[in-house]
Amino acid sequence: MSQKNCNVVVMGGGTGTFPVISALKHLPVNVSTIIAVSDSGGSTGRIRDEFGFQPVGDLRQSLAAMAESEGEQWIRKILLYRFDKGKGLRGHNLGNLILTALQDMTGDTTKALEIAEKVFRIEGTVIPVTQDDINIEIHYADGSQAVGEHNFDEDTAIPKKVEHIALTPHASLNPLAKKAILAADFILIGPGDYYASIMAVLMVDGIKEAFAQSQAKVMYLLNIMSRATQTLDMSAQDHVTGIEEALGQKLEYILINDQDIDPDTLDLYSKEKEYPVVDDLTADPRVVRKPLLSDELVHKQTFDTTHRSLLRHDSRKLMTTLAEILDCGVSDTSTLTPDAT
Repeated sequence: MSQKNCNVVVMGGGTGTFPVISALKHLPVNVSTIIAVSDSGGSTGRIRDEFGFQPVGDLRQSLAAMAESEGEQWIRKILLYRFDKGKGLRGHNLGNLILTALQDMTGDTTKALEIAEKVFRIEGTVIPVTQDDINIEIHYADGSQAVGEHNFDEDTAIPKKVEHIALTPHASLNPLAKKAILAADFILIGPGDYYASIMAVLMVDGIKEAFAQSQAKVMYLLNIMSRATQTLDMSAQDHVTGIEEALGQKLEYILINDQDIDPDTLDLYSKEKEYPVVDDLTADPRVVRKPLLSDELVHKQTFDTTHRSLLRHDSRKLMTTLAEILDCGVSDTSTLTPDAT
């Protein structure tokens, strides 16, 4: 690849940031990710309960997205492989088990990731937002509370509205994450679960101070759909307002999908009380609207207990749009073809 002209940081977690990273790795940019470490559900939650280490599921997603596409498909397959049989292994993710073994050998999540990046020849850096062991404390509008991200995955006939979240105990920003923020030319937030992935990163102590010192331009990639247990009835403006309050500053860009969604897909989502996020930012000059949807729906495996989105952003479409916005020396994206996500 040609000389890399920009430092880009992606913040969030989960499957939402996967196509963003997949797009960026084909542009002449240095990519770092700052990822939430408060997951308590699925394979990650089971491993966390048994071993007591920081959860690695979202970190593993970033590693997989950074894996080089040419000749390295098996690295991605290994990191994403989920067992569908075996009494003890069924539902577990192989990448999670590998990272947990590295945590056990090194005693440190950040060090475990550094080794994984070398072993799997990852081009990029994956950074846990904090080195502290934390959980999400959910505060609902009715005054009730719950601890643990897994509460967002529980099926409820009438979802409760979330007032806000906090991290318990208070967590401090990983020094490596601060260093990446200060060195960044661009910071991309999202997409991803508003509370479980995005706010779980932005609520860490020291984030506001790091952004205040950073010279980076900041962009938010809006989610395609709402999520009943997190963002029911939240509009695009509601998302932006909450993120800007957490950052302590305004966003420079807001990227929104304007591609129509198939009615059959909307019907599937509506059964779960989930709908397209209403775009009420029509007069906001910072908004960039592009058709960004993947043509393929992603159906989760039956033994995967974690909530998964059917719709995803398309990495090829994101690559073209991000090349225009970042303006990091790419004049022709026709030869850049990120693999499908």
